[in-house]
Amino acid sequence: MINKITIIGVGLIGGSLALALKERNLAKVVFGYGRDQSRLEEAQKSNVIDAFSTNIKEAIDEANIVVIATPVGTFKDILDQIEPLISSNVIITDVGSTKSDIVNIVNDVLRDKSSCFIPAHPIAGKERSGFEVSDSKLYDGKKVIITPQEMNSPESIDVIDQMWKNVGADVDFMSAESHDNLLGMTSHLPHMLAFSLVNYLVDQNPNASIYAGGGFKDFSRIASGDAVMWRDICLQNKNQIMGHLKGYQSTLDDLLEAINDEDSEKLGQLFTTAKKTRDSWLG
Repeated sequence: MINKITIIGVGLIGGSLALALKERNLAKVVFGYGRDQSRLEEAQKSNVIDAFSTNIKEAIDEANIVVIATPVGTFKDILDQIEPLISSNVIITDVGSTKSDIVNIVNDVLRDKSSCFIPAHPIAGKERSGFEVSDSKLYDGKKVIITPQEMNSPESIDVIDQMWKNVGADVDFMSAESHDNLLGMTSHLPHMLAFSLVNYLVDQNPNASIYAGGGFKDFSRIASGDAVMWRDICLQNKNQIMGHLKGYQSTLDDLLEAINDEDSEKLGQLFTTAKKTRDSWLG
């Protein structure tokens, strides 16, 4: 059993990890850190965390694992704060949706201590945020991608690997660059489309949502995601997101051409291919 795990940022993702660790008795103390004492008090009363502090030194002290579960735009500031406080035996990890920029920030700030940082990303979440919607089962059967750095020790990687497996996740390993390209397609691009679709609807007719059916609601659901988090993801994974948006734009051009030409054969092929592909994903 791990003696102390500190969660920096007790929101949906950090809170769900905390609950999963506590429910499975994987740590003696699950410690929360944040800037809002009243929120941390509520998280403790809700049994999401065991203890908390708004003092970063107290939060880091004697922690075996530190999990940074805040928006990726906050990482540099957090790492600047903890760099003087971390010892050689602590393992730091994260839950960020981008990896290449985070690795660069870690190496710039932690320098010779950067070997203690094991980058990770659980592919799980909800459209709502906050510890109030934390779910100890959130990671059951979900993918977690770990993107090790060359200087990481096998032992440290194994600790983070086992932590995620112990809370029900299925762990894969890949490079930070491969992660950012893959997630740029499967997560970041769909969110950009959902945000744009909702904004387009409002621009065209503010009352149109009254008549929106289930398909629109299903597709636009992820537009309820945290705005700050997605702003930071766009800035951190700029090149990949722009590349995939341009690629998607070309598929829209093909669709426009087929509709304009009244090419029923091409339209049928486009829709049939997409249906067969998605149906096969669903098993």
